[in-house]
Amino acid sequence: MRQALKLHPDSRCDAATGIEVYVSRGRDGNLLLHYYLTCIGDIVIPPVATPTRTDELWRHTCFEAFVRAGEAYYEFNFSPSTQWAAYRFGSYRSGMRVADEISTPSIELRYNAEYFELRAHLKLAGATGLPNDVPWRLGLSAVIEEAGGLMSYWALAYPPGKPDFHHSDCFALELPAALPP
Repeated sequence: MRQALKLHPDSRCDAATGIEVYVSRGRDGNLLLHYYLTCIGDIVIPPVATPTRTDELWRHTCFEAFVRAGEAYYEFNFSPSTQWAAYRFGSYRSGMRVADEISTPSIELRYNAEYFELRAHLKLAGATGLPNDVPWRLGLSAVIEEAGGLMSYWALAYPPGKPDFHHSDCFALELPAALPP
């Protein structure tokens, strides 16, 4: 399922014309996210590093997914450096904790002057609160940093006001329950 992210109305982006995300949910509780950014300028891409769990990735170019099956939800951050983060929230911006039950995702990169691709493969079978036999709601987003320091915010949908990827309005995509194996 392919989804286009929208630039936040209060953001400006001189380095990208669009971001699309392909989403696939496996029968085994896996989630595949493929972000495709069309470039027309200089985007800050951090150098590839060891794929370690790292906080505050959203301060630079970062691709994100928020997944829920009820009030509780997970936040996943994927940096072009291959560093990543996973958090669990009990409710809107409340009860945040590191999601230790999530193992290191597989992150693959491809890019040149015209595009940037990041593929993240998450194993979510052990994710408390994300049963495989019910639909999941997703919020997909990205933060893009340009060479001059300009930051832009992209998502499927937004609440009124400043960008808030945690807001329920951002969980705009429903993935049907996985088919039994």
